[in-house]
Amino acid sequence: MIKQVIPSAAGKSGSAAVRVAVAQEAFRERDALLASLETSAAGLNEEQIDERLDRDGVNEVSHEKPPHWSRQLLRAFMNPFIVVLLILAVVQVFVTPDDLSGPIIIGVMVGISVLLSFTQEYRSSKAAEKLKAMVHNTATVTRRASDGHSERIEVPVNELVAGDIVHLGAGDMVPADLRLLAAKDLFISQAILTGESLPVEKAPPTLAQIEAGEHATAPDNPLDLGTVCYMGTNVVSGSASAVVVATGARTYLGSLARSIVGERVQTSFDRGVKSVSWLLIRFMLVMVPIVLAIQWYKQGFFDALLFALSVAVGLTPEMLPLIVTANLGKGAIAMSKRKVVVKRLNAIQNFGAMDVLCTDKTGTLTLDKIVLERHLDLDGEESEDALEYGYLNSHFQTGLKNLMDKAVLAHRDLEGTVARFRVVDEIPFDFQRRRMSVVLDGGDGRHLLICKGAVEEMLAISTQERRGDEIVPMTEERRREIKAMTRELNEDGLRVLVVAIKQAAPHGGTYGVKDEQELIAVGCLAFLDPPKDSAATAIAALHHHGVEVKVITGDNEAVTRKICREVGLNVEHSAQGKHIEPLDDAALDELVKRTTVFAKMSPLQKARVVKSLQRQGHTVGFLGDGINDAPALREADVGISVDTATDIAKESADIILLEKNLMVLEEGVLEGRVTFGNIIKYIKMTASSNFGNVLSMVVASFFLPFLPMLPLQVLVLNLLYDISQLSIPFDRMDDEYLRKPRKWNASDIGRFMFWIGPTSSVFDITTFALLWFVFGANSEAHQTLFQSGWFIESLLTQTLVVHMIRTRRIPFVQSMATAPVLGLTTAIIAIGLAIPFTGLGIKLKMMELPQAYFGWLAVTVLAYCVLTQIMKRFYIRRYGHWL
Repeated sequence: MIKQVIPSAAGKSGSAAVRVAVAQEAFRERDALLASLETSAAGLNEEQIDERLDRDGVNEVSHEKPPHWSRQLLRAFMNPFIVVLLILAVVQVFVTPDDLSGPIIIGVMVGISVLLSFTQEYRSSKAAEKLKAMVHNTATVTRRASDGHSERIEVPVNELVAGDIVHLGAGDMVPADLRLLAAKDLFISQAILTGESLPVEKAPPTLAQIEAGEHATAPDNPLDLGTVCYMGTNVVSGSASAVVVATGARTYLGSLARSIVGERVQTSFDRGVKSVSWLLIRFMLVMVPIVLAIQWYKQGFFDALLFALSVAVGLTPEMLPLIVTANLGKGAIAMSKRKVVVKRLNAIQNFGAMDVLCTDKTGTLTLDKIVLERHLDLDGEESEDALEYGYLNSHFQTGLKNLMDKAVLAHRDLEGTVARFRVVDEIPFDFQRRRMSVVLDGGDGRHLLICKGAVEEMLAISTQERRGDEIVPMTEERRREIKAMTRELNEDGLRVLVVAIKQAAPHGGTYGVKDEQELIAVGCLAFLDPPKDSAATAIAALHHHGVEVKVITGDNEAVTRKICREVGLNVEHSAQGKHIEPLDDAALDELVKRTTVFAKMSPLQKARVVKSLQRQGHTVGFLGDGINDAPALREADVGISVDTATDIAKESADIILLEKNLMVLEEGVLEGRVTFGNIIKYIKMTASSNFGNVLSMVVASFFLPFLPMLPLQVLVLNLLYDISQLSIPFDRMDDEYLRKPRKWNASDIGRFMFWIGPTSSVFDITTFALLWFVFGANSEAHQTLFQSGWFIESLLTQTLVVHMIRTRRIPFVQSMATAPVLGLTTAIIAIGLAIPFTGLGIKLKMMELPQAYFGWLAVTVLAYCVLTQIMKRFYIRRYGHWL
């Protein structure tokens, strides 16, 4: 998803490409324009389309497609940990050219990490592309069928070609670079290209511009051309027909694509993983020289260097990229099974961190099956006139038909009425006027304007009303009575539209907003959209998991409050867009903090509420599917839309729901928290374990007359420990962890490392004392016994730390890991215990341990688990959390 592109990023070449493709056609006369593109108003035929697709390719710009597998494989090598390991391996080759066992083990570790990282990333990217393919954008075009007649059809956007005749309506994404042929009150948002939030009006060239032709004054910035619509922008209001001038890489957006792709702003999660990576590398750069200096003094440079290099390998968490990628990929696939399509993998973490969900009402809290419940005159009595005029308005409008229009059109018994009229003109809907009009010719020599819209806006432009068979003036008192009547309908959960008309003699020009004056109000239409049975349960579940729900809608306040009350939301505080508009940021923050229901909100007001919540430290999700939701979707930390949404809403979202259901959202939130939790597990396990190991190495280096563990043994130990952690992405999280939103806290990693790392060092040191004093491994002649004993103890405690850290509860008793985690850690412990008794142990210069040692080992491991659990309690009591 491209959230914003600043045109200057393209440089001069981008602008030049646009001028050639689009600007030359900006003021060309209509017939000449169509002729130059070898098309006509009737559209292209199948043969022409196929020919142009072969010539120009599909209508796609460069975007974040998965790179070729070879580049993905190369990228798997390009992380700091793998680079460190490769450098260490090269150094070992030069230091010990006759003994390649160390470099070989490092090579195995690198191979496992790179191969699994590559495999996981490749599978994840392929899965993500498949998921994205489930979400389709289409365009309405006029094309010629095989029998020669023209028809309007929906086609996938990527199948558009130059010369296609495209029809635009409110909510549409502009599918290619277009020159307008006809337009009606067309306003385009170019925010994706300019960053400017206000829409701009577009129209075909005037006669004067056409006559001036190539000598017409063109703006310096091609984005200021008023006759051209650019790919990726969206229609805010109005309608138009246009011809495709350029597709794919030849569009303005396509000329910028190379500078856009891959420059996504890093999220807090990205920055957090990066900061931890460099924290561990800096820690290694500090500690390894200390170990080298101590051992150089005691053992000589050659042995000290090999040992220090092995310690450096042990400190390198080379599996971190793999664990992160595996967790995110697994999370995306798991969410897809719950009908949630993840367009951007890192959005999963923000999904889990979300603590406020802003949502619209229709289809989320309600059934999204609006029915026309009543059609009334302005006294509240049933009225066939209101229904008939409302039906004509809904039938003849060419813009985006909303659910209320569809409910009106369900009265098919009025289809015969339509035949008496032909459409003359249309004044499209917009979110400022909150109404739309059609102008019809009924064959009586007069034009009939039928306007339908929100109550207050309609009464403001109505100067008369129909009462029975009479037309009487509309007084202020009467307006108050009508508003009171419609308010009662709202409080019953009904949404109300007023219908008004005006008859006038035809005039030569087009109709516009100026003609929506002095109307005759004839009645109102009342719609019912009852709440979903599952809405109350879903909201309770979200609250249980720490997600506050706020409703932000353009709908009526009374209707919204009633629905919200029925689904269990607190409606004590509500606000309307008119209350928000005059507030500065500080006052708005106070209002937003205490308000649950926001009604009659404009698109920019919705975005302001989202930004206010973010200023207050919240991670905000926004669920919307309409044109008016696009600004808020872009501003939110997690933009969520649905597969049936308008094009601009889907393009603005990070996550697409294939089912508009809050229960699906709740499941997605939990999956996001599981994904994040498992990543944090690995990071904290690695950081604390590495710190403890190095601390033990430093202590041992001070008093031992020999190396505490041979370099090759350190490498094998690290390899086994790495393998034991590969199952972490398949682990579960405890219920209490899932109850709260989880955010990245980089400072917590270092704190955790200094608390828990030394715990394992305590038992490393007791093992040193045991081997030195009890088993007599206190000289170089007995160093093999010492090294074998510490190898086993270190592997067991390091592997058990997986179970100790994965939960705040008592492991194995109150919280059990999943079968993959149990199976792999058990296998690694068994392998480690067996190594000294095998031929591999002999090659590693290890020896069989006395039977008595294993009794002491069991006591050590048990005591380690107990002390770690005690430290866990102290840590939780002090800092309030574990992971």
